[in-house]
Parts: sequence; structure tokens; C-alpha cells
Amino acid sequence: MTEARMNLPVVRGFGETSRRDSWWIQPVGVLVGLSAFIVYATWAAFQGTHYHFGPYLSPFYSPELFGDSEHSWFGPKPGWWPAWMVFSPALLILWAPGGFRVTCYYYRGAYYKAFWADPPSCAVGEPRKSYWGERRLPLILQNIHRYFLYLAILFLVLLASDVYKALWFKDATTGAVRFGVGVGTIVLAVNVVLLSGYALGCHSLRHLVGGYLDQLSRAPARHTAYRCSSCLNRKHMVWAWCSLFSVAFSDLYVRLCSMGVWTDFRII
Repeated sequence: MTEARMNLPVVRGFGETSRRDSWWIQPVGVLVGLSAFIVYATWAAFQGTHYHFGPYLSPFYSPELFGDSEHSWFGPKPGWWPAWMVFSPALLILWAPGGFRVTCYYYRGAYYKAFWADPPSCAVGEPRKSYWGERRLPLILQNIHRYFLYLAILFLVLLASDVYKALWFKDATTGAVRFGVGVGTIVLAVNVVLLSGYALGCHSLRHLVGGYLDQLSRAPARHTAYRCSSCLNRKHMVWAWCSLFSVAFSDLYVRLCSMGVWTDFRII
């Protein structure tokens, strides 16, 4: 009679592992990268100045609902804004794209490991003895990601319109508006491409366009949309990091041009 052997799960203490590779490099890199972005984005959002330059508008401030630039939809700071509170157009809109990223499936897995060590990495001991999951508050709120997706798509349209506006430059002498392409135009356009690759490859969008169907082949249009979204989703992590860098760099570019530190060279 043969004996069946069963391997019992190994209980590891925090940080314990049998892995021989440098498993800690990725979570540390994520910790540093996300922390740097959070610090810069928070600082930039509270500035309320140097967020526009000519036809360029920082993506941190788009759409500019209230503000002092020519991009403002409804004029300057509203009278109902509390006098004791710092005003910045970015504070009115950043919650939407920020919420989309915070609840993103990839980012959740990344910052759970990097910030909470839950777990630090695969096959590495974590500080908790039980599995919490996302079944209760506050983490159950992560399921709102699918609704932030709709806002993210709307923001892609708005940012694309900003790129179009960045093609028209006003002559300082005559006031005439002429077509042109500056370095800033390319910076903003690349940012939209990277953000689109990130948002359109979202797991929720794949489900929305057809992933929930039992027989996707019976819906040719949805099958094509699903395949396109899946193609982007294969590099979702790459799109996530590249778009995170590009949106911060776009703000930095507009900011430094507005401050006179950088010169925006006109290509056309």
C-alpha cells in the first residue's frame, strides 16, 4: 500500500523566506517611486500657480473649473470658497484620476506589498497571521474602481482636447492665433498616449467591453474591443508606471516654462 504525502503550509515570521534572490528590490522600488510621486503631486496641487503657460495646461489642473488662466471654465475663484482654506484649481478635480489609480488592481497589489508588507513579496513572511482580504471596510471600498473608470475615460477626452489647444499659439505682438507645435505640445500628447494605454488596458474595462460574456465569439465587435484591451493589459504595469511619470513630468514641464526656467522651443 502506497503512502500519500502531504506538505503542510509553512508558517513564516515577518520577513522570513527561503528565497535566494533579491526579492526586496521591487517593493523598495515601488515604495520609493510612489512616495516620490505622492510628495510631488501633493506639493504641485497646493501651489495654485505656474500651472499654465500659453496654450499649455498642466494635467494636474485639467479641467480648470475655476482659476485665473484663460483655460478656466467658470472664471476665477468662486466666492463660496472658504477664506481660511487654500485654493487651488487642482484640488477640485484631482480626486477623480487619483481615485482611479489608488483603486487600480495593479497599484493595489503593488502598494499593499510596498507600504503594508501584505505580504512583502511572494513566499515571504508577513506581519499578520490571518488573511484580511477586501471584504470589509475600508478596503471593500476598493471595488469602486469600476466607477472611477468612467471618470478616467472622460478625463482622457478632456486631456486630448488640451493637446488640441496646445497646437494654437497667440502672437504676443499682433494677438493673432496661429497653428504650431512646441516641445510642450509633444509632452502633453505623449502623456495622453501613455494615460490612454494605461486606462484602456484596465481590468474593469476588459470586463465592461465583453469579459462578462459567456460566449464572446458571438459578439464580434465586443470580441475585437476585448482583444484590444487585453493587448494593452499585458503591459499594464509598464503603462501604469510610464503614465505616472509622464503626468508628473508634464506638470513639471509646464511649471518650469511658466517660471522662466525652461524655454519652450517651437518646432513648427
